[in-house]
Amino acid sequence: MSFIAIAAVIGLAFLIWDCVEVGRNDATNLVNAVFGARVLSRRKAIVIAGIAVILGAAFSSPVMETTRKGIFDPMVLTVGMALSIYISVYFVDTILLYGFSGFGMPVSTTACLVFELVGASLFVAGPENVNWPKVGTVVLGIFVSIVVSGIASFLVMRVFRGAIRDKSEDTATLLLHGPWIAGVILTWLTWFMVFKGLKNVTLVADVKTKVFQTYGEGLVLLVLWAGFTFLVHMLLVITHRRYAKYLFHATAVLGMICMAFAFGQNDLANAASPGLAGLEIWKHTADVSASADIVSEIPMSQIVDADIELRPGMWALAGCGILMASGMFTTYAQRVTRAAVNTGSEYDSVALYAPEWCRKIARAFIRFRPAGPSLAQEAHLNSAGKKVHYDSIRASVITAVSGSVIAFASGRGLPVSTTYVAFAAILGTGLSDRVFVRGDADLKLGRAIWVVSCWVIAPIIAIVATGTIATIVYRLSTVGIIIAIGINFFARFYLKKRSDKHEDTYHLSALDEDEEEEENGDNSPDVQQQDEVLAGAEEGTDESE
Repeated sequence: MSFIAIAAVIGLAFLIWDCVEVGRNDATNLVNAVFGARVLSRRKAIVIAGIAVILGAAFSSPVMETTRKGIFDPMVLTVGMALSIYISVYFVDTILLYGFSGFGMPVSTTACLVFELVGASLFVAGPENVNWPKVGTVVLGIFVSIVVSGIASFLVMRVFRGAIRDKSEDTATLLLHGPWIAGVILTWLTWFMVFKGLKNVTLVADVKTKVFQTYGEGLVLLVLWAGFTFLVHMLLVITHRRYAKYLFHATAVLGMICMAFAFGQNDLANAASPGLAGLEIWKHTADVSASADIVSEIPMSQIVDADIELRPGMWALAGCGILMASGMFTTYAQRVTRAAVNTGSEYDSVALYAPEWCRKIARAFIRFRPAGPSLAQEAHLNSAGKKVHYDSIRASVITAVSGSVIAFASGRGLPVSTTYVAFAAILGTGLSDRVFVRGDADLKLGRAIWVVSCWVIAPIIAIVATGTIATIVYRLSTVGIIIAIGINFFARFYLKKRSDKHEDTYHLSALDEDEEEEENGDNSPDVQQQDEVLAGAEEGTDESE
């Protein structure tokens, strides 16, 4: 087989692998909020979110175009250069995501992919081939989305908490404040998910033109809010208040669905585009009557139409969605979920790791932060004996704000990070509820600082590693691919060994300490029995469902 054929086949194989890795790390953050609030079991949440991801991917065209030709221009490269760049992205991305997942660190597929493309094109084709203004726009978009998500979730949570307090399942409180709060959530989800995220759909564009431009956005949104408020109130009355306590459970699940839909628009397309591009190049070079070496040096502009369609069909999207969902069921995905939930947990004691320098910064922040009581509900166990890390109103804010920010960015063709936006929402709502003022506050804040620090480290690793691998592949052709695969598998083995040891040290040892406290009589027999169940729950599994 020629280098082009081998590269295309390897690229397709690593596309499948990369979808699983995206599920391990990035996609698993879709279910963190509803799982942390125990609104749904992890398995049920993954199934629902997976369906929404597949549907969202059907509207992913603007983001795929940004990834395909916004970061660099493949048409000015040779066929060999372009293929080397595309497959090298997967060689590094699969390991980067696998490594971070093993240590329970949420990292962005979008950010990694963008900087991997930058590094590969920089090393192979030189700095002039990188579209630096576009890279700056993408980086700025990611940064702004994090800030907006954090601030918006803080402010919204503070307003909602002021009305609900710690009575998110109290019938009288929900009848009084539930309708207007749910109305706000439904209104902004409709606005951002439909009229911003799907603005390129003909029907949505027509409705927006005829309604919003005729009567004004402010008036239409006010009417929407009033309508949703009335509808929710009537539902609560009709059901005779029996299901009132599940109101914010429903909005949390709806927010998760919207967030997953937006994720499908954004991240699924990003993960698929390099492999699809390599496959398309192979198809267009199959009929060229020349040796493989000569074809590799032919400019892309002579082989592939610049306006070629790289979006996959619905069956391909469904396959990618299934692969991502399978990654969400893995042990490493559970580590990511557990760590993210514990970071924003209302519990005083959590099993986390943070470097000492991060904890020192956290202590300084806590020292200068105004003292005040926690506004969150009292930490407790649910009927199945599992820790409820936060209540359903907080889960609703996390998913609704995250989904809205991602949908808005996707509608504008900006590949923002689902992971960063969701994590920022967890921190924003946690700060609003003052969950970082007691117990292991320095550990939880220190972990947040460590995660954000890794967000800065990951792009540097992505640029250098992908650039190096792309150079090896381009210079050594098929031999370079073999070397890159060898490096990939060796790194995977090394990271698995280190991450499993880290898990034993910082998580399983924490569970042992809890058992020792029980033996010393610090917990009642009933609580001891509940904590035995929690050992499985803390892993993020559903064994005790």
